[in-house]
Parts: sequence; C-alpha cells; structure tokens
Amino acid sequence: MSTRIAVFGTGYLGATHAACMAELGHEVLGVDVDAAKLEKLAAGEVPFYEPGLGEVLRNNIDRGRLKFTSSYEEAAEFADVFFLGVGTPQKKGEFAADMVYVDAVIETLAPLLTKPSVIFGKSTVPVGTAERLGKRARELAPIGDGVEVAWNPEFLREGFAVQDTLHPDRLVLGVDRNVRGRAESVAREVYAELLDEEIPFLVTDLATAELVKASANAFLATKISFINAISEVCEAAGADVTVLADAIGHDVRIGRRFLNAGIGFGGGCLPKDIRAFMARAGELGADQALTFLREVDNINMRRRTRMVELAREACGSLLGARVAVLGAAFKPDSDDVRDSPALNVAGQIQLQGAAVNVYDPKAMDNSRALFPTLTYSANALEACEGADVVLVLTEWLEFLKLQPSDLDSVVRNKVIVDGRNCLSPDDWRGAGWNYRGLGRP
Repeated sequence: MSTRIAVFGTGYLGATHAACMAELGHEVLGVDVDAAKLEKLAAGEVPFYEPGLGEVLRNNIDRGRLKFTSSYEEAAEFADVFFLGVGTPQKKGEFAADMVYVDAVIETLAPLLTKPSVIFGKSTVPVGTAERLGKRARELAPIGDGVEVAWNPEFLREGFAVQDTLHPDRLVLGVDRNVRGRAESVAREVYAELLDEEIPFLVTDLATAELVKASANAFLATKISFINAISEVCEAAGADVTVLADAIGHDVRIGRRFLNAGIGFGGGCLPKDIRAFMARAGELGADQALTFLREVDNINMRRRTRMVELAREACGSLLGARVAVLGAAFKPDSDDVRDSPALNVAGQIQLQGAAVNVYDPKAMDNSRALFPTLTYSANALEACEGADVVLVLTEWLEFLKLQPSDLDSVVRNKVIVDGRNCLSPDDWRGAGWNYRGLGRP
C-alpha cells in the first residue's frame, strides 16, 4: 500500500531515507532549506558519495515517486506521514548535541498540520527529546492531539546505507504511551515490505528508542577503543594485536567485527554521539554511568597522536620531510571527512613542518574544503612521489591492492606506516621495505 511521505532534511540520512521509501513504493517528498542541494537531488545527483544511492534516487525520480521541495506548506498538504532526518551536530564549546535543526522542523511544520499526522524522528537525539517535541507539536498544530511524534532511529553504516535502509537487521519504533495514537499501525504500513521479510520489529516507549541508538554507538565506540588500548599494550610487549584480535574474535560473546586496531574512529556520528550521550546522562543525574566513555574518547584521540609519532620516528624529523598520506575519508566507501582521523593526522604532520601529499579515491573535494593548505594528488603514485614515508590511513581497496613494486621507483625512502593494519607486513618487508603497523612488532 502506497503512503504519502515527507522527509525533512536531505543530507546523508534524509536523502537516503527519502530515496529508499520511494523504492518501497511510497510517494515521497524530500524537504530542505538548502536550494543548491535540492537542485542537485532533483536532477538525480547525490551531493555525497554513497554506493548505490544514485541509482535508487534516479529510478524513483523517473517513476515520479520522488520529488523535492523547500516548501513546508507543500509538504504539509502533500503528506500525513513525516520523517525528521536533520542533523544534530555537537554544540560549539560543549559536548551536548545541538537541537536547533530538529526544533526548527517542528516549529515550522506543526502550525501547518490540519489533518491527523504522524511525525517519525530518525535523527540521533538526546533521550527525552521525542516527548518534548510531541508536546510542542500538539501545542502548535491546529489539529492538536491529532499529531503524534514517534521515534524510529536509524542504524545506517556509511557505504552500506541503501542496504541498511531496505534490509535492516532490526526496526525500532518508540511510541508515546500517553497518546492513543496510530504510529505503530502507520509504521507497519510504511515498512510492510520489510516486515514481510521477517525483519525484527521492536516497539518500545519513546525513551528506550532514543537510548537504543545512543547505546549502539557507545558500544561500537567502546569496542574500537578497547582493541586500540590493547594495541598500545601489544606495542609495549612486542605482541601482535591483529593475531590477538583474531583469537579473541572467535569467542561468540566477543566477535571479530569492529576489533580492528588502527588510528581510531571518526565521521559525523560516533565521536559527537558518544559526547552527547555523556552530556545527557549528566543532565539526568546519571553522569557516573558513562564516565568510561570519556576514556573511550581519549583512547581514540590518542591513536592520532601515536600515528604522528610513528611518522616522525620513520623520518627522524618531520621538518622538511615529504609525507604521502593515502586516505582522507574517515572510512572507505565514503567521501565523509567529518572528524576524520586521516585528515587530522595529515594536518598535524603538516603543522610540524612536513610537506604532505594526500590522495583519496572519493574525498578530495571535501578534504580541500576542510584543509585547503595540504597538497592533493591525482592518484596514489603521484602522492608517493619522493616520499620519505608513506602513511596508509583509510583502508580503501585500491590501497590494499598496492604492491611494493608499484612504489619502489617512486618513493625516496622505502618506509610505510600502516594506520589500519590492512597490508601484509611479510609482503612489504620481503620486498625490502621498512613496515610499521599499529600494535604490531
């Protein structure tokens, strides 16, 4: 059954959700205040790199199921199901999440709602936000109690966002237990095709749904920082963290995924979300519960410093050294450089007097905008020209396929530091290279 849906925010989350809801057969209107972004999307262009999304976007525009607008009035008239997918960045100068964009959607949309409506929140928000927004929406809307706010958190992995929206490992819906509403029945209609696949559907109260997302991110961040802390011990003891991770990963209680030691996590979600989680716990009087996340954050930031140290050790001094940086995005299959460990390391090395040449298969434009003073190369070989040390900082397949012989005649010194433990030490050392990996002997 087709539903008329409006999705607010056409960034990474919103654009993906809008295109995928159209793919499920619904009529969808994407809403944003950024005219340039809307123009691109309406022309079938995705303003960021996400594998497979462009095809889904264009198919549904061509079928007439997906359109874009900047008009809230048009959206309110068109739909009675609304998804809220705007950003919740970290507030300047503090850990808390900035709710200005989320609040703005409710303040602008609610006064236009004259028919029974359900607003599903997708954004990652501090616990308590959904209940507050629900009250505010009912105050502002002409239909009053006919407006319901529910929370339906997203669990997208960049690089797999289309897959994660159309075939998620679970659906979570938080409903307001104090409102006799239809959010659950509407969600079941919207996600009927997914529920037919027997994807688990968990219906909770609002607070639990909000906390599910925050807790998932906190757990992943903790797992990554745990193996990075162990890699520090491995370096001190002369052990190999990659073999150790394989060994403990065979334990089903632990699992091997997200146990890859390296330069740590970044991106637009994990760093700011775990900080917002700590801040909100403090506001609720449960601050001691999440103090461990401060150490998770510290370990993560320390990995970047360690990478700079390894580059300095490799060169003797960074002053006047030529450093090749392979990778700028915070992870492969993405052009996202928000809080990217790779770019952060490149910037720190440049500040210490090195000439830094960066190459990334997809994130060059975003990197230039953020770090305009770095030098950018057209390909990996150009970045490595005359290099005293090569740093692999994002584990793109293109870099995994590099052979020592590709770089032998290009670099000044055969030194490589593997910031993601994604290369074979034996292959590189066997070819006469000085190979360093994080947490490896």
